[in-house]
Amino acid sequence: MATEKLILRALAGETLPTPPIWMMRQAGRYLPEYKATRAQAGDFLSLCYNPELAAEVTLQPIRRYGFDAAILFADILLLPQAMGADLWFVTGEGPRLSTITTADDMINLKPLEDIHETLSPIYETVKILRQELPKETTLIGFAGAPWTVATYMIAGQGTPDQGPAHKLKRENRAVFEALIDMITEGTIAYLSKQIEAGADVVKLFDSWAGSLQGADFIDFSIKPQQRIIAALKEMHPETPIIAFPRGAGERYAGLHAATGADCIALDDGVDPVWAAANVQTGGCVQGNLASRHMVTGGEDLVRETKAICKAFANGPHIFNLGHGITPDANPDNVQLMIDTVRA
Repeated sequence: MATEKLILRALAGETLPTPPIWMMRQAGRYLPEYKATRAQAGDFLSLCYNPELAAEVTLQPIRRYGFDAAILFADILLLPQAMGADLWFVTGEGPRLSTITTADDMINLKPLEDIHETLSPIYETVKILRQELPKETTLIGFAGAPWTVATYMIAGQGTPDQGPAHKLKRENRAVFEALIDMITEGTIAYLSKQIEAGADVVKLFDSWAGSLQGADFIDFSIKPQQRIIAALKEMHPETPIIAFPRGAGERYAGLHAATGADCIALDDGVDPVWAAANVQTGGCVQGNLASRHMVTGGEDLVRETKAICKAFANGPHIFNLGHGITPDANPDNVQLMIDTVRA
């Protein structure tokens, strides 16, 4: 059965005549059917923790577009909530969390063995999807990478420059490193449970990796991901893993070997021709059409899509955006992208 799943073939290193395709945030606010289900759930967190409705929104883009993969509908901040942080969402502004900035704050977090009670609805969603997805559709589980999750836990919200996390890293290294370690261990446990529930692949989103400079990029983006991947490979050796250190720039080169990931996802700031010569040589790559094309569409979308497919045609490639699709995207442009790739 696995050999029928095109994404698993690409992740195993096969060069396919047409790249398989899925899209980050493909279940979301740009789709009218998502908005209807979200209204039924009442609020975002209620949707995440309702297995039937979370499975429904995960399936919606598969029904509409026939993507080669479905990605579990959840949020990277569910893990910190399970670890004991307070989490809520402010309409129009995004997530808010209670902050972790001192040793006393760390003491108040839960033991990692207790996180699964909170996260059990997420595992149930994976089980439902495993049963309901078409047999050729890959199921992707995910988590935030430790640095990115830590930036939210330290600041209590998203920030433009991750300043509070950099400040804690600079001024109280012991607490910062303890938090990274705890998130790392929690992520291993969380992703392992997703795999046990039926995920074919898991992905690590390090959305703010690009703000780490010098040795910090290695120490707090790459090394925690390598630790997570090594642990998961030991427990689940057949499960491929995708790493996405967004904003890495030229540091994308060599990251297959550095992280142990089967695939490196590329943001849209990376030139595909350069990436084919410097990153794809290490294994499968994923990406990297700019999300704005899902808003603007037209000939620019078609031209850029073709250019990406051409650049990566000589090695394993999964077509995707360079970041998540935005709420103002036109669903018709998604179809145009898919049609262009598959033509």
